[in-house]
Amino acid sequence: MGFLKGLLIRLATTALAFWLATLLIPGITLDSNSAVETVTTLLLVAVIFGVVNAVLQPIIKTVGCGFYLLTLGLIALVVNGLLFLLTSWIADQAGLPFSVDGFWPAAVLGALFVSIVTWILGAVLDRD
Repeated sequence: MGFLKGLLIRLATTALAFWLATLLIPGITLDSNSAVETVTTLLLVAVIFGVVNAVLQPIIKTVGCGFYLLTLGLIALVVNGLLFLLTSWIADQAGLPFSVDGFWPAAVLGALFVSIVTWILGAVLDRD
C-alpha cells in the first residue's frame, strides 16, 4: 500500500507542476474546454513524462557520461528540455491538448520548473 500511495502522490505532484507550468511559462499551453479534461490531460501528461524519464534518462546518462563530466552536469538541462519536448510530442500524438512551443524558452525552462516544483512538493508531502 505504501508503494501505491507514493506513486499516486508523485503523479499528483507532477500533474500539479505541469499545471503551474502552463500558467506561468509562456510557450507551454493546455487547451481544454472543461475542468475534467484539464485534470485528465495533466494526469496523462504526468504519466507520459514519468515513463519517458524512467526509460530514457538512465540510458542517456550512461551513454552520455562523458558529456555530463565535460560540462559539469549542465548538459542535463539540455537533456531534460529534450525529454520535455518528447513528452509534448507524445501527448500530441495521443491527441492530448498539451503543447510546448520552442526549445530554449519553453522546454528547458519548463523542465527545470516542473523538476523543482515536483521536488519541493515531494519534500513537503514526504512521499517516501
